[in-house]
Amino acid sequence: MKFVIIFGPQAVGKMTVGQELARKTGMKLFHNHMTIDLVSNFFSYSSPAGKRLVNLFRKEIFEEAAKSDLTGLIFTFVWALDLPEDRDYVEKISSIFTSQGASIYYVELEADTEERLRRNQTPNRLEHKPTKRDITFSKQDLLDTVKQYRLNSLEGELSGENYVRINNTQVDAENVADMIIDRFKW
Repeated sequence: MKFVIIFGPQAVGKMTVGQELARKTGMKLFHNHMTIDLVSNFFSYSSPAGKRLVNLFRKEIFEEAAKSDLTGLIFTFVWALDLPEDRDYVEKISSIFTSQGASIYYVELEADTEERLRRNQTPNRLEHKPTKRDITFSKQDLLDTVKQYRLNSLEGELSGENYVRINNTQVDAENVADMIIDRFKW
């Protein structure tokens, strides 16, 4: 079992890369909006009830996947690297998998803000993420979040044989998936 966390800022291409990686490896993709958009039908993601339910559904899915015979699970996440609680969350979800003998892989994506603003409106993103269809809100949220949090690591902050950082500003998702597969020798 492999647990792959693809992280980076909004609209960097996490889900799209995850889709290609799932297609090429047979792993299952669990992009973060699968739970956010489900819960947002009832509660705002920013509300206490919304956050509790998103975390509950994710935890249950992680626990079942970790015990399963799946080849692997790919999870996408916007990780605010300057928030200790986000680091704790990544360690907590990773431990669900390591406790079952899984290998954990960290894929960090980065792209220029202008490219991310362009990707924020792509048909694939809007099809799979209903809460992003309000482009005005989504664009402003993307710009505000860049100012509020550090969404990419500092040089040397993260490392290890199961970590890779890819600037995909000029690289399409299929080639990024190939880079990940080559890097980890899957």
